Amino acid sequence: MMVLQCLRREPMHGYRLAQTIGQNSDDLLQVEEGSLYPALQRMLKAGWLSAEWGVSASNRRVRVDRITPEGRKRLEGEVSRFGRMIEGISRVMKPVRP
Repeated sequence: MMVLQCLRREPMHGYRLAQTIGQNSDDLLQVEEGSLYPALQRMLKAGWLSAEWGVSASNRRVRVDRITPEGRKRLEGEVSRFGRMIEGISRVMKPVRP
């Protein structure tokens, strides 16, 4: 969900994506490359992302991922489910009144 949300804002390559998630979460969330790249590959195969080759700021050849319309639809569903889950957790975590 976080990957799709970041790519909804702008296309980017994997390393920058991991940095963006870390920065946007004040470094509370870290995405390891060993998890990120296989996830990106699965999203490509599912049709949620498209990719093209580009050049990074350090002049390296990188694969730039972009969210597809199918990916946007998937993201909307995930955000909705996540919201319902947070509501449920909040209800369970309410302080107990003596």
